[in-house]
Amino acid sequence: MSDREPPRRRVPGPARPARPGAGQRPGPGARQARAPRPAPRSRPPGPAAGKVIRLGSPRPRLRLVGLALALVLSVFVVRLLQVQAVKADTYAAKAGQNLYVGQVLDAERGKITDRNGVALATSEDAYDITADPTLFTPGQLEIADGPERAAALLAPILGQDQDQLVEKLRPDNKALRYVKLASRRTPQVWQQIKDLKSALAKKAETDTSSVNVLAGVLSVPTSKRVYPNNELAAGILGWVNAEGKGGGGIELQLDKQLAGEDGKIRYAQSGGRLVPTVGSSETPAVPGSDVELTIDRDIQWAAQNAISEQVEKSKADRGYVIVQDTRTGEVLAMANAPGFDPNDLSAADPAALGNAALQDAFEPGSTAKVLSMAAVLEEGAATPQTRVVVPNRLHRGDRLFKDDVDHPTWHLTLNGVLAKSSNIGTILAAGQLGKTQAAANKVLYDYLRAFGLGSHTGLGFPGETKGILAPPDAWSTSQQYTIPFGQGVSVNAMQAASVYSTIANGGVRVEPALVRGTKGPDGSFTAAPKPEKTRVVSGKTAKTLARMLESVVDDEEGTGTKARIPGYRVAGKTGTANRVDPATGKYHGYTSSFAGFAPADQPRVTVSCVIQNATEGSYFGGQICGPVYKQVMEFALKSLQVPPTGAEPANLPVTFKR
Repeated sequence: MSDREPPRRRVPGPARPARPGAGQRPGPGARQARAPRPAPRSRPPGPAAGKVIRLGSPRPRLRLVGLALALVLSVFVVRLLQVQAVKADTYAAKAGQNLYVGQVLDAERGKITDRNGVALATSEDAYDITADPTLFTPGQLEIADGPERAAALLAPILGQDQDQLVEKLRPDNKALRYVKLASRRTPQVWQQIKDLKSALAKKAETDTSSVNVLAGVLSVPTSKRVYPNNELAAGILGWVNAEGKGGGGIELQLDKQLAGEDGKIRYAQSGGRLVPTVGSSETPAVPGSDVELTIDRDIQWAAQNAISEQVEKSKADRGYVIVQDTRTGEVLAMANAPGFDPNDLSAADPAALGNAALQDAFEPGSTAKVLSMAAVLEEGAATPQTRVVVPNRLHRGDRLFKDDVDHPTWHLTLNGVLAKSSNIGTILAAGQLGKTQAAANKVLYDYLRAFGLGSHTGLGFPGETKGILAPPDAWSTSQQYTIPFGQGVSVNAMQAASVYSTIANGGVRVEPALVRGTKGPDGSFTAAPKPEKTRVVSGKTAKTLARMLESVVDDEEGTGTKARIPGYRVAGKTGTANRVDPATGKYHGYTSSFAGFAPADQPRVTVSCVIQNATEGSYFGGQICGPVYKQVMEFALKSLQVPPTGAEPANLPVTFKR
């Protein structure tokens, strides 16, 4: 056998018996004889019989596995290219939508204060109760009735209907991440929900069958509007609705300034919780401005208390009192009865909402006679001493006119006509304004307009009526004679008060004001625009009118004796007018009033009182509004520290001798 040939593989056979001499090595050169081979053992026939067994090649299988791996990897690569390159923005947006939650940061609403900085409306900490509906799905909670369970727990705490809460927690839009369950709840309400959430979470940690169904309930810090004086000045202030917007009054009129600008926050969340390691973006809210009113809280209280007592005593429908600074036009008080508490609108009478002193239009009656007298004096048609013979009845146009009481023929001065509030005497005096009745009507109309009738007062208050004053060519036959004594024309209470302030201010009308200014978030104060001033009558006419109005109160024959204030000279006028029932549009009941100013010779304060449809006791203005005027005026003079002048009253004659 050549040493280059590979060794031949032998198949071991059965053991053979040892040969003789076995174990002895043959000598050199000795030829060793081969022993004969034994016969082969018989084997069963088969395909492998006589063949050599060899291992299969792994290459085909490796190729197959490699191909499979390549296919899988190519799928991943294609998907990665689609996500990272082709639709990167789309998927990034979806990821952001699921990861990030955006919420509005409510701006702190500005305060409303009186002229001395006393808070009339302010805001306190509160919470909007919100939820993430995606955290209430069966896949998230692993229960099918998560919204129902959560609503059952929240309904009694929030005071809301359980079914409505379920609808919010299970919205039509399955991808909705934010819903508001309740607005502006107190910190105590949110703490109650937080405690309940914590209790459910602890129970879920120890009991695998329990589920924290409130995990998706969240909160957003906000503020709640509070009126610390309850009903006081509610008609002026108005209210804020459930959305945090002004719903009436100054809250509505100056909503933009009070509301400020809301901010925004966007943060990462997981399971309803903030993820602190992921960045958030925030646009801070800008607080609203504070509004300072012209109102004096103490005078407002005195006015509201006085009118509320009289309305209740007289079983009247309603009443209003206005107090105004005669020099500046600033409104010191504007009270309505009945009122309402803006802290709890659910308990308020809908008819009492709003500000009736500005929104009611009524026929003023005899308090408007001062307008006719102003025109007569300014036009030189008469003087306070001019004699006027007043019969018991006067036929004019299609009507027979009378005074409030039957009387023999009166012999009055023009001053006496005003003091005794004679309708007939006023008709006769106003008839002197022109050579014809039409011409007299035109002159009177111009003065009524100049005093502010038929126009908005300038307050810009929501819902304010400008009253009703038809042009003179539209006056009916009877209106030509009723308008001079205050019937057939309508005003609001502020217009009525402004007439007397104009006379008290020397004949110059100063546009009424309710707002002194605003204070911004930086503390800077911006004063309200200066009110417009218009001369209506001369100073001489205004002074004469003031002296005539004193006779109404001081003279024993005057109708306003109940308005007297010891130590002060008081000017004023009573009024009792037929009232139009707003429900039927027909005359029913009376409008009772008293308006005037003090001190009469150096005016500082105007007070106007109106009561609608008194049904118990007297309904005459001097009897039920005169005492209210006195009570409020006394308080205002003392509050403002206005001393008596010490001067003697004018004592103009009321009658003349024949």
